[in-house]
Amino acid sequence: MTSPDGRRATKPRGTSGTLHRIGPPARRFLAERKAVLARLAAWSVAESAQTFLVGYGVAQAVDRGFLAGDTLTGLGWLGVAAVGVVLGAPVIRGVFAQLAGLTEPLRDRLVRRAVDQSLSRALARPAGKDRAAVSRITNQVEMVRDSFAGLVLTLRSFVFTAAGALVGLFSLDPALLVVVVPPLAAGLALFLVTLRPMAAAQRRALDADEALGEHAARTRGDLRDITACGTQPEAARNGTRLVARAAATSRVLARWAAVRTLALGVAGQLPVLLLLVAVPWLRGRGVTTGGLLGAFTYLAQALLPALHTLMTAIGAAGTRLLVVLDRFTGTDARPSLTGATTPRAPLSGRAGPRARLPLPSVPPPRQAPAVELCGVTAGYSARAEPVLDALDLRVEEGEHLAVVGPSGIGKSTLVRLIAGMRAPGSGTVRVAGQTVTGRGAAELAALRVLVPQQAYVFTGTVRDNLTYLRRDASPDDIGAAVRDLGAAPLVERLGGLAAPLRPDHLSQGERQLIVLVRAHLSTARLLLLDEATCHLDAASEARAEEALGRRPGTLLVVAHRMSSAVRADRILVLDGVRAAHGSHRELLEGSPLYRDLVGHWHRNRG
Repeated sequence: MTSPDGRRATKPRGTSGTLHRIGPPARRFLAERKAVLARLAAWSVAESAQTFLVGYGVAQAVDRGFLAGDTLTGLGWLGVAAVGVVLGAPVIRGVFAQLAGLTEPLRDRLVRRAVDQSLSRALARPAGKDRAAVSRITNQVEMVRDSFAGLVLTLRSFVFTAAGALVGLFSLDPALLVVVVPPLAAGLALFLVTLRPMAAAQRRALDADEALGEHAARTRGDLRDITACGTQPEAARNGTRLVARAAATSRVLARWAAVRTLALGVAGQLPVLLLLVAVPWLRGRGVTTGGLLGAFTYLAQALLPALHTLMTAIGAAGTRLLVVLDRFTGTDARPSLTGATTPRAPLSGRAGPRARLPLPSVPPPRQAPAVELCGVTAGYSARAEPVLDALDLRVEEGEHLAVVGPSGIGKSTLVRLIAGMRAPGSGTVRVAGQTVTGRGAAELAALRVLVPQQAYVFTGTVRDNLTYLRRDASPDDIGAAVRDLGAAPLVERLGGLAAPLRPDHLSQGERQLIVLVRAHLSTARLLLLDEATCHLDAASEARAEEALGRRPGTLLVVAHRMSSAVRADRILVLDGVRAAHGSHRELLEGSPLYRDLVGHWHRNRG
């Protein structure tokens, strides 16, 4: 079965599915450590005996000692209870000593598992990025270790403490169990009922939180390209949707937390109230004053605190442990909490079939140059030295201009100024005779197309990605652009124009090829390439630039290889002092910097 966007759908991964996956390796892990478990159980039996002594000693001190007028006997039984309290310290020490034999091997095994997963994903998808690898190896592994240690302590403590307390209540008088056990069982049963939906709610809340965090990080890093492509409204809508989803999952989690609080009240408070109400009935059945006081001691000092700790630990650490362990045992590289791959919000395009960016064709006036800069000055900051100082530049309609220069000299700054993505410190920038500074995204998109070095494709069909800037492109136009840029083998490998496209299944060069076809289909007359072919091989780069050069309009390329400069009609050399321009032959004769760049390129090729 496939989802509407073409991805294969999977069944939601609930708590039962998680337990089914985690169960076998967990049983093998525990079976390998039977000696540790046996020693832990021995210390826990000692804790059970210690619990029994405290309540029983208090009851006997009252009945056989103080109420019988024998103070020494009463003090003696209180001494027995005190011995039980003192014995708690070495018991806890012994428990923690054995606990390390479980938690540390688990931590080491999870670290190895996380590293193996990350390496496997890197080999399976060389173009993808496993952003969660560091979190799994550090934060999530430690979360599992701490949660596992807490669960072992609380489960062991509850089982053996409850056994000691219940045996103590039975030894005092079986009627006490009739009053205490039903509310304890009812509260515990209500708590167990909430485990599965609470785990599912926590799973969805964690997924929503991760999706929101990833969207925020990706948007922050892609602000330049979001602005260039005019997709700010789409990015904002995606953010609003993810915030609403996170809020909704948090509300569901809060509702189940309220039910869990009710269960804790029934199991933790109701037994004491019922015991108080049942005092006349218990006295009528022969329960002594010491027996009643011992029962309250068992409840207040042992049974109810252990139950409260158990519910808190399973409710928080237990569900969290299941969620995180499921990420180590799952097979998908990026599992969501519902079983399907988390959809990535498109940043450089819209995947929806009805979404259309208004791109009216605005042919420039024939007498106006395609690009004109007059006295433009710009720097990386207001106080920094300008990288472009009083630059004058005129690019004619239909011209192919290449921009070269050392790294950090201002090439990308020049492209951003022409694209209208930043304002110059002084001077004016015009495209097709129109000042670009201060114009809206739709107006700028109609004038120019900017293809940055980082090529962004989005989850959708191949056709959606290719026609994002021109939704009404005919099949013939699409086919011609695909053939001209040499993208036909890639489109065929992906399954055709109607096939689903997943960004993490493409290499950087394949992404650049998709975006170059998208730019070729645009109706804008000015095409700006900011090292947009850096991940293509030299032959593919040459074919792409030649195809884009034949496209009606003007081509301005920030050259990644000097071969791009040789193909251009004219070359602009930026050196931080003054700009030189001319043909390849003219610059070889008149520009020392250009000669150095060409010589360096030839040496590297050799």
